[in-house]
Amino acid sequence: MSGQERTEPRRADFPVLRRITTRWADEDVYGHVNNVVYYSYFDTAVNGYLIERAHELDGVDPRTLGAYGVVAETGCRFLRELRFPADVEAGLRVTRLGTSSVVYEIGLFQGESDTPAAVGRFVHVYVSGTDRTVTPVPDVVRAALAPLT
Repeated sequence: MSGQERTEPRRADFPVLRRITTRWADEDVYGHVNNVVYYSYFDTAVNGYLIERAHELDGVDPRTLGAYGVVAETGCRFLRELRFPADVEAGLRVTRLGTSSVVYEIGLFQGESDTPAAVGRFVHVYVSGTDRTVTPVPDVVRAALAPLT
């Protein structure tokens, strides 16, 4: 990192926190949540938020719009293990809201720790539901994302 230490976000850096219940099946033979499950938590946090917030704002389910977000990129920095049985809080924020794409940062927290166990990057690119061409982020989704920017 060219001599600079990376500063990880803190719990307070995320405008929205969503609780995710861990499951027995999330742990692997090594006694911690398997790395692939972290990506499921990212997906659950982002899409759960979008569905609930769009419904609150406009009474609409974003899954029924003419456009939807497809995952174009994901990434994760694993900082420490997550364990079952303890809930995870997923902190959400938007680091970029473009014309047709959204870049999310997700922090996964467990227990009272202010520092994340993992920090994820999740990119949605919006496509039309008919021909799958790139299309603008729907207005109701843009409104739902406003508190995260």
